[in-house]
Amino acid sequence: MKRILFVCHGNICRSPMAEYIMKHLVAEEGIAGDYLIASAATSTEELGNPVYPPARRKLAEHGIACEGHSARQLTRNDYSRYDLLIGMDTYNIRNMQRMCGGDPEGKIHRLLDFTNRPGDVADPWYTGDFTATWRDCLEGCQALLQALEQQ
Repeated sequence: MKRILFVCHGNICRSPMAEYIMKHLVAEEGIAGDYLIASAATSTEELGNPVYPPARRKLAEHGIACEGHSARQLTRNDYSRYDLLIGMDTYNIRNMQRMCGGDPEGKIHRLLDFTNRPGDVADPWYTGDFTATWRDCLEGCQALLQALEQQ
C-alpha cells in the first residue's frame, strides 16, 4: 500500500483538493485499494473545519465529493506513517521539515515538482482563483500517480 499525505497551511483548500482529486483518480483506475490518501495542515488555524466552500464547489463541479473532511494538523508521527508527504508550496515544505524533524528519508516533496512545471500550487485563499488551484492539483496528482505507478 502506498501512503500519501497532502499538506498545506490550513487543510481546508489546497491539500484537501489534492487529497480528493487523488482519491478520485485512483478510484477511476481501479486501484483505490492500493492507496491510503489523506491531508493535513501545518497550522492550527482551521482545525476541525470542513473543506472551504469554494473549494468544495470546485470539486463538486468535477463530480468529486469531500464530505466528512475535518482539518487536522500534521504531526511528527505522520512522517513514519506515510511514504510521501506532499506540500503545496515552499513555505509548507519548510514547515513540514521543521515539524517532522527534517526529511532524512526524502519523503517530503512539492506537488508540482512531479510535473513539467515545478513550483507552488496556486493559493486560492489569497487569489480567490479556485480554477487555477484545481488545475495545479489535478496536474500534480496525475503526474504523481503516473510516477508512482511506474515504480
